[in-house]
Amino acid sequence: MTIGIFGRKVGMTQIFGPEGDRIPVTVVDAGANTVVKVKTEDGADGYNAIVVGYGDIKAKHVNKPKAGFFAKQGVEAKAHLREARVEASDVALMEVGQSIDASVFSVGSFVDVVGTTRGRGFAGVIKRHNFNAPKATHGTHEKFRHGGSLGQNTTPGRVYKGKKMAGHYGNSRVTVQNLLIVGVETDKNLVLIKGSVPGPNGRLIWMQKSVKG
Repeated sequence: MTIGIFGRKVGMTQIFGPEGDRIPVTVVDAGANTVVKVKTEDGADGYNAIVVGYGDIKAKHVNKPKAGFFAKQGVEAKAHLREARVEASDVALMEVGQSIDASVFSVGSFVDVVGTTRGRGFAGVIKRHNFNAPKATHGTHEKFRHGGSLGQNTTPGRVYKGKKMAGHYGNSRVTVQNLLIVGVETDKNLVLIKGSVPGPNGRLIWMQKSVKG
């Protein structure tokens, strides 16, 4: 199927392939997804898609527009919503209230993973942009971790946009494409993805079929 689902990053581990090669994998808990709405090409929306909900939320924390949406669909309120385009053959198998788990993925397929990286606060140029620090020897005067000169003269008399400087680092949305699925444990709703995915352990991520794979 081409359906995308939410998941939570459990952590990283390693497995061994059939020839004994070691494969680093990220374990993702892909359970508790629910189809909240089904859109069809023949309907009012004009295209095939499903709206996936994830995580429970108290009714008092849901605003009125979303509360009306959930009431109209006849499903319980969900903390997270996301729409995923699907094929016509797949949307015919979906219905509102249906649960989706790790079984929608298969070993050997490729996925794109969307997540939020770990926030690192205000960071200097060495940590943020991998600058090299000068030698901490005699003559280096209070400039051990500085960014150095900005290199501008009277004209243009300003700092160019995009200049690599100190600033906020991390806590940004990142999409990693073409990650290989090397294992699916349907009984535990776990997906094993080769390589690393963005974000710390426990962070919510989104997985969908690769657009390039």
